[in-house]
This record gives sequence, structure tokens and C-alpha cells, in this order.
Amino acid sequence: MITRLPSHVGDPTCASVVRAGGFLFLAHHAGGFERRDYAHQTRATLHALGETLRAAGAGFEHVVQVTLWLREYSDETRAAWDVFGEVFGDAPPARMTATTDFFDPACLVMVDAVAYVGD
Repeated sequence: MITRLPSHVGDPTCASVVRAGGFLFLAHHAGGFERRDYAHQTRATLHALGETLRAAGAGFEHVVQVTLWLREYSDETRAAWDVFGEVFGDAPPARMTATTDFFDPACLVMVDAVAYVGD
């Protein structure tokens, strides 16, 4: 069975999370645009991800994979990785990091994730 939660960004073409069997596919999470700071935006982004996980009946302990999208790669972006340690501790998910342009010029960080909650 597949279920979807409505968009959290006001875009009806992008569900915030899709549950397919025991997996949750989470898309388009970002936040903290009021500050041009990678650590701040990563914390806000992971907070938004956490809210969506809770709405789907899950938590960070269920996250098995994250794609971390960064606007650019620089010495400042290491701060984004450091925040993952704050949130996931010594049980981090698999993570891929890539750079891209975003539609919103204030956006520095965005994540997609996969969580496993069982059948």
C-alpha cells in the first residue's frame, strides 16, 4: 500500500513523504533561510525533516539514507556535516552529499531521506 502526506512547501506536485510498504521516502526538506549559515540551515532542515518523520509515525532512528544537497562546497560546508553528529549521534544513516543550485537564492541546504519503519 502507498500513502502520501501533503506537501509541506505549498507545492501540490511534491508530497512531503510517501510511505511504500515499510519505507518512507522524504523529499524537499529545507529551512533557516533567514541566516546565510550552513550549520543554522542544516539544523533547521533536519528539524523540518524530524517534524515530517513524526507526522508519519517515525523518528530519526528510522532514517537509513540521506542525500544532503548543498549550494556549494567550501570550508563552511563542513559545518553541515557536523550537525549530522548532533542529530544522529553514533548511529548515522548512510549519506551522500552533492552540490546544486536551488530555486530560492537564500537556500544553502536541503535534504531527501529514506526511512524504514517496518511493514
